Parts: sequence; C-alpha cells; structure tokens
Amino acid sequence: MKVLIVDDEPLAREELHYLIQGNSEVTEILEADGIFMAEEQVKSEHPDMVFLDIKLSDGNGMALAEKIKSFDNSPHIVFATAFDSYALDAFEADAVDYILKPFSAKRVNEAIMRVAKLISPEDDATKAKRELRQNPRISIQNDERTIILQKKQILYVQAQQGFVYIWTLNKHKIISRQTLTNIYDQLKSPEFLQIHRSFIVNLNGVTELQPSFNHTYELTLIDGSKLPVSRSYVNTTKKALGL
Repeated sequence: MKVLIVDDEPLAREELHYLIQGNSEVTEILEADGIFMAEEQVKSEHPDMVFLDIKLSDGNGMALAEKIKSFDNSPHIVFATAFDSYALDAFEADAVDYILKPFSAKRVNEAIMRVAKLISPEDDATKAKRELRQNPRISIQNDERTIILQKKQILYVQAQQGFVYIWTLNKHKIISRQTLTNIYDQLKSPEFLQIHRSFIVNLNGVTELQPSFNHTYELTLIDGSKLPVSRSYVNTTKKALGL
C-alpha cells in the first residue's frame, strides 16, 4: 500500500513516517508539506491512502479532501490533526478515520488496517468463482462434447452412480461425469439451492413443499417431479422459499 503524509510541520511528518513504516501493509511512504504539493502527489503517484492535516500553511485540508474525492481512483483519507472539532466534517468528507496528535502507534496502525481491508483485492480463486456464478450460462461436459446451457433453463440436477443428470424445463436430460459440486459452483446464485447431497433445484420451478417421513420434506416441481429434501437441508430450503 502506498501512503502519502500531508503536514506542513516537518516533525509531525517525521513522527508519522516513523510510525507508518513499521506496518507490513505499507510498501511506500510519500510526503507533502502543503496543499499544492499534496494535490500533485495524488495526481502523479496515486497513493492508496492519505494522512491529511486540516490546518496547513497554504490552505485547508478539509477542502483538499473534498477535491480529491472527485479524482479517478481517489485515495482513502485519514485526517491526522491536533484539532478534535472537525470530526463531523471529516465524516461528511467520507474520511476513513480521524486521529489526533500526538499520534500513537496503535491508532496509526488501526487506520492503516481499516484502509487495507477496504482495498484488499479478491484472490484469483474467489474472483474466478464470482465471475463464474455471474455468467448466465453453464458449460457441461458430455462425453467429448461441451454443452452450453442457459442456467434459467435448468430445472434440477441429480447425482447418481457416478453421473450427474441435468434436467431442463423442457424435460430434456443431459448426462455428465462432472461432479455435483462442480455443477453447483457454476450454478450458485439465489435461484439454485442444494436440497440433498444428490440434488440441486431451481427454486423458480418449485410449486409445493410438503413433509415426508423422519423429519424430511419433499419438493414438487412444475413438471410434476418429486425431489427429496434431507433433514440437514430443511431449514435452508424453507428460508430460501420464504417459509
């Protein structure tokens, strides 16, 4: 994380620099002694966060914060000041934190970690799963073919004896050797729910939920199919159906 310190007092900048450099999230520390230099640094260096004093020799830090908000990829602002009377203004300026002089290592690190949480990127696996689930289509391996199917066309999925059977709204059956988990990873969305270790259902196709034996339930679908809901999935199924 790249951090910019904006303060017209050299000793204050030095103190903050010392406290910030001990945080492992920080990779680079920049400094500016006033409004003009700070604005140039934000434009050219693109810091992730700015520790900003409010009363500067060449202007007002609060006004600078408001201006910075309009920049592309604007940094997160933490006000670092001797004045405690601007906290409400800082909130209105969308500041992440407001710390008072003299600075403590604890408060400085808390501010840095708040920003780190805001800017931490998704790891590649999480990003890939999210994009997969947002895709309106699903790819199904069927022997040596890959079948591309609209998710909304799927009524339910069943795993049985090493195969996965995908049943569509028009009663077409697609057979695949993919695992149920693999299919569910592609389908996961508010519309699809696992109701049994062997079944995934499109909730839009459910017409009835009724009790079965031994605290299990049974779903009836729009095509007349009956699917079991095992005990461990009953509560999540009811919740998903708004019951």
